[in-house]
Amino acid sequence: MDLKNSRAIVTGGASGLGAATADWFRQQGATVVVLDRAASDDPNYIQADVTSADSAAAAIAQAVDRMGGIDICVNCAGVVIGEKTVGRNGPHDLDAFRRVVEVNLIGSFNVLRLAAVEMAKNGRAENGVIVNTASIAAFDGQKGQAAYAASKAGIAGMTLPLARDLAGLGIRVCAIAPGIFATPMLRGLPPEVQDGLAAEVTFPPRLGDPQEFAHLAAHVVENAYLNGEVIRLDGALRMR
Repeated sequence: MDLKNSRAIVTGGASGLGAATADWFRQQGATVVVLDRAASDDPNYIQADVTSADSAAAAIAQAVDRMGGIDICVNCAGVVIGEKTVGRNGPHDLDAFRRVVEVNLIGSFNVLRLAAVEMAKNGRAENGVIVNTASIAAFDGQKGQAAYAASKAGIAGMTLPLARDLAGLGIRVCAIAPGIFATPMLRGLPPEVQDGLAAEVTFPPRLGDPQEFAHLAAHVVENAYLNGEVIRLDGALRMR
């Protein structure tokens, strides 16, 4: 699918990987609607809670009204916590675990299922492309990452079934599993912590640039033979 003249929605597009993806897609000629719970100064922004069926449905309907349809869905909305299964204050907070899974996994599925319905109306051989955001934590999760790793493993695990489900509708599905990226969350850490994280990356020994994520998402969209795959984007980082 050619990004030029395509119609895309990007969840979590108010900042970080989502914002970089929305910007890059527009530079390539796509029309992009950003969905985010947080406020945004994006010129084509819709406030939406991806964990809510009603909120997501309303946002998708607004996006279709604005663009005339949907060709691409990139899910970047996500949250992360650090909490051990048993910590100093007792067991892991269940509501916190549930929230991470609801936003990262259920929220992604909620939006993509609705976007797929709209894509199926396009009436072409290739009707749409869905790109979800997993994480290397799905495979190399660290202590304190049970909730986050579980949510991202769910993203990875549903990639192939989704691709198979939607093949008959002419829709491809892939996921990107980024490593340590220079998002606002990480940039808020002390410089010495950022340097320590960057030193763990095999090569190049630095944090990932959100533009690199955006470029890979664009390649997934434009490479018609990429389907059902989870692609690591991590500088060969393997967390220990």
